[in-house]
Amino acid sequence: MLRQARIEKQKFFASFFQKRRSFFNFTETRVDEHIKAALISQFSAYLESENAEQTPEEGSEATDLYSVFVELAGLRNEVRTESRLVKDALDQFRAVFDVLQANQATMQKDLDRARAEARGQAVVKPLLLDMIDVRDRLVAALKLAAPPRPAWPARLWRKADKHDAAWEEGLRMTLRRLDQVLADRLVVPIGSVGHPFDPVHARAVGVAPAKNVAEGTVIEEIRTGFLWDGQVLRIADVIVAKGAA
Repeated sequence: MLRQARIEKQKFFASFFQKRRSFFNFTETRVDEHIKAALISQFSAYLESENAEQTPEEGSEATDLYSVFVELAGLRNEVRTESRLVKDALDQFRAVFDVLQANQATMQKDLDRARAEARGQAVVKPLLLDMIDVRDRLVAALKLAAPPRPAWPARLWRKADKHDAAWEEGLRMTLRRLDQVLADRLVVPIGSVGHPFDPVHARAVGVAPAKNVAEGTVIEEIRTGFLWDGQVLRIADVIVAKGAA
């Protein structure tokens, strides 16, 4: 477009001088050669000034194109940087997701194990209670097998009954073996006698006055309580000391 404008200007001035020359020829006026040279020199200077004004514009166009390439290069670097940041963020999210997935798997295993243990306890607990009931019967049988000790004249003339002694010793051995089996399954007696009454581990079935014993202290176990792995398996039935009236 700049070259087209330059051509248009040249045509305009050429037409102007042609008309001027025709005018001078028409009036038969002779123009001094010095004046012609001056006019031609002025015209040449004008054209040169036009070219000088147009050159910076072309340079500016080149400069603008260079700036565009620079901006494109900077934009490409920014896109690469952003892509790298996005990739790092995705890697971090993937690592967090893997950790959460592993934790979920561990929690699921723990939950399955807890459910299995709960089902096992549901099956084993009745068996342990039955074993404790058998133990109660052995203890009651030992109490009945030990009659009151007679007076010394009766002991002097009374002969020892080896059969009764052997039967009683068999009961004690069975009781000890049963206690060992229960202990191997983490089942132990609570042992409330002599301790303050605890409603979590014992149930008061009666009260009785007792000398030199603080009020609220368990003085007798009617039925022994048991713990299973630290948890109450069977609550104890106890008698608690009461204060003086």
